[in-house]
Amino acid sequence: MHSGRLIFSQVIDFVPAHEFSQCVNRYRGNFRTRRFSCWDQFLCMAFAQLTYRESLRDIQTCLRSIQPKLYHAGFRGRMARNTLAKANENRDWRIWADLAAVLIAKARSLYASEPMGVDMEQTVYAFDSTTIDLCLTLFPWAQFRRHKSAVKLHTLLDLRGNIPRFIHVSSGAMADVRSLDLLEIEAGAFYVMDRGYIDFARLYAFTQGLAFFVTRAKRDLDFTRQSYREMDKSTGLRSDQTILLRGPKTSNRYPVPLRRVSYYAADIDKRFVFLTNNFELPPLTVAQLYKCRWQVELFFKWIKQHLRIKGFYGTSINAVKTQVWIAVCVYVLVAIIKKELDIQRNMTEILQILSICPFENMPILQAFSLECEPNNMFNDCNQLSLFDF
Repeated sequence: MHSGRLIFSQVIDFVPAHEFSQCVNRYRGNFRTRRFSCWDQFLCMAFAQLTYRESLRDIQTCLRSIQPKLYHAGFRGRMARNTLAKANENRDWRIWADLAAVLIAKARSLYASEPMGVDMEQTVYAFDSTTIDLCLTLFPWAQFRRHKSAVKLHTLLDLRGNIPRFIHVSSGAMADVRSLDLLEIEAGAFYVMDRGYIDFARLYAFTQGLAFFVTRAKRDLDFTRQSYREMDKSTGLRSDQTILLRGPKTSNRYPVPLRRVSYYAADIDKRFVFLTNNFELPPLTVAQLYKCRWQVELFFKWIKQHLRIKGFYGTSINAVKTQVWIAVCVYVLVAIIKKELDIQRNMTEILQILSICPFENMPILQAFSLECEPNNMFNDCNQLSLFDF
């Protein structure tokens, strides 16, 4: 039964309070804090993400306009633009990274049985990065060109539910392939990457870690064929080979056999050549796995359109990482709410609804209901029909 609580308060209820306190205490987030705790900071930033606030002043103006409702929404400190700016700049961003890890673990368990386009029992990750352009004057620590700054979000996406498993924020100058060194390799899992991540010494680490990778081969790959397998070319497959690298450097960096699968996509008139260290999957499944990599591109497009990660409220690296990780927390929180409440709407619709009614006093499921009352406005009035023959 509804107890008269605000929708925003009901959303925040899905954040585990005990684990939140552990994350804060781990990095002494509330040390010498009297009026504006980490909880207040999180609520302000979550409100900004849900309602598309453009700046710190925008957040302050909107929250102060509904001052009587803030206590019932969970706010205890007084919201001030300067206070929030200092909190984002000084409080350790790892608080929010650890909180995101807690929410991600919960979301992954909820979406463990979700389909992902390929019939497989193993975990499949898509790994890629996206670049966010910044002003060089405001973000000099992120310079990567002579007159330009940028940050990169290196993201490992779990294709079951499209939940980000790993995110690393770096300057735009960091090469994509270097982010492979930051991954904790999960034995038995598949990692799908584009050919920008080809570094055979790093790929060999996946083989040694008992994990599998699928990537595209470069055109100038130097190899010798050891064997080949028959296939049905009507499916688009062209070859399925076991190869051994023979380049002077690559043969030392990856000394064991690789599998090379060639596939022709008739719908786009393009040929793809894939490399993998898995020799058991059907060759067509290898091609389908790489096609699923596009989900990480859609994820980047979605969060840039619906979350505040293109314009930042602070200019320090701590403020940027704080905003990115709280945005991830909000994204995963919405995914958890969708699954636990069995909401029959997509993520975009849920976020749009939350953006206009966070301080409405109604049951949260009522806000997401697909049923609408019929509009009888024209049946009860005395307006004559224009086309009454």
